[in-house]
Amino acid sequence: MMKTISGKIVDVVSGNIIKGEITINNGRIVSITPTDEADEQYLIPGFIDSHIHIESSMLVPSEFARYAVIHGTIGCMADPHEIANVLGIDGINFMIENGLQTPFHFYFGAPSCVPATEFETSGAIIDAVDISLLMSRPDIYFLGEMMNFPGVIFKDDQVIKKLAAAHLQNKPVDGHAPGLVGDNMIQYVAAGITTDHEAHTLPEAEDKIKQGMKILIRNGSATTSFKELLPLLQTHPEDVMFCSDDKHPDELMNGHINKMVIHAVAKGYPLMNVLRAVSLNPVKHYNLPTGLLQTNDSADFLIVDNLKDFNVKSTYINGTEVARNGECLFSRPEKIATPNNFHAVPLKKEDIAVKAERNKMKITEAFDKQLLTSASKMDVIKTGDGNVATDPENDILKIVVYNRYVPSPPAIAFIHGFGLKQGAIASTVAHDSHNLVAVGTTDEDILDAINELIQLKGGIAVANNGVIKKLALPVAGLMSNLPGEEVSTAYQKLNKAVHELGSHLKAPFMTLSFMSLLVIPDLKLSDKGLFDGTNFTFTTLWK
Repeated sequence: MMKTISGKIVDVVSGNIIKGEITINNGRIVSITPTDEADEQYLIPGFIDSHIHIESSMLVPSEFARYAVIHGTIGCMADPHEIANVLGIDGINFMIENGLQTPFHFYFGAPSCVPATEFETSGAIIDAVDISLLMSRPDIYFLGEMMNFPGVIFKDDQVIKKLAAAHLQNKPVDGHAPGLVGDNMIQYVAAGITTDHEAHTLPEAEDKIKQGMKILIRNGSATTSFKELLPLLQTHPEDVMFCSDDKHPDELMNGHINKMVIHAVAKGYPLMNVLRAVSLNPVKHYNLPTGLLQTNDSADFLIVDNLKDFNVKSTYINGTEVARNGECLFSRPEKIATPNNFHAVPLKKEDIAVKAERNKMKITEAFDKQLLTSASKMDVIKTGDGNVATDPENDILKIVVYNRYVPSPPAIAFIHGFGLKQGAIASTVAHDSHNLVAVGTTDEDILDAINELIQLKGGIAVANNGVIKKLALPVAGLMSNLPGEEVSTAYQKLNKAVHELGSHLKAPFMTLSFMSLLVIPDLKLSDKGLFDGTNFTFTTLWK
């Protein structure tokens, strides 16, 4: 069916804005005709999120898409690393198949690090043979972030074979190299790794660009480099893209990549540089079939009322209007599968007791809106039976990571920075292997939260003095099968409950989920024990 739309057409390829009409037929732009008069609206390319883990939204892809499109997002580079660590290739296939039920451009990658490290237990292994098969598939667009930078630098056999499989298929390789500098960084880039979303300072980002990398400027729920790296839009406009990485459901309801676009334009950065960072640059880098408002392109574009607020009047994907004035125009799938991998058994109080071996112990320092932690030493407070006690008044809490895949004793340590004065929180969203993680003020509350999630076989929970509030995540213990509004509301209520217990963290569950992320320094906890992320080795409370 032929359709013509009039407006001021923003051409990010030529850098011009013209009055004209585009004609759409069978999902493609068949002609662009300049005119003297045009409707008072702008046609711009749709936004692309250049790096995201859909699972962190706690929504399945088909539900994520329903909210992304109302904010002008038409596609994303989706790394299904989280579900792959739980379910392996079956998890990747679930994400792709679920995403195909919606009119949205999901460009999935093959996760490169499953498990992320040998120092934790995941639910699956994806080796170099698996990666080779995945990279040969037309529905796999890139090799997901290579977090194992020591494996790249020291030429681990499996890592090198995975990189070679991507290069053989001429598919890009995403990077993940926080703070990597000097010769190690040069070796990392020389291995054919082309992007990084972990640069936190301008000099680090500029150095990586100098070596040939593209920088993904991140604005996620847990961490952001947006303010620090925005100047790259002026100095290196062809080398930057925008991404969210992790976006929790409550934030997705209110905005996505559009917020980054609005803010960057408001800060005075050139309009074309900003729009290219969310359209042309990712399309070129990842060789995407997404349209850019050119003749013969797929008709993927937005109609906005102005180039300041970018209020999205309509979102078009493959020539079909999928959102109008803040409302999604396609429905949810009638049934959503709930694959899972969960075999943990309930814990008892003696399972999480820690004997005090010395008068001082090592603790993890957690920080708001950061994945990085640090290590410090604290005086030990003992219980009457000689165990280490928590000290909520001084924010010294217990943290537990419990293997959910095979029967194992829990790992226990202590942490500062969550601010709880009472109660406990727990989650089965725990990067990267997604074991069960909990932080709390008392063993009783910690056990209540953990055992509730074991009964649910996945979710997030808050426990306080016998009262438990929770959100079930039956899809791999990571995602809900409920409508997004319900998930967002439940998540907001749980966040509020955590804040009422004393935490000052903006997104306490997101911060909690990264306390087991071993590839981000400094001191983290896996299901196998306390881990020194700087030296990449296990340590102890007392060492």
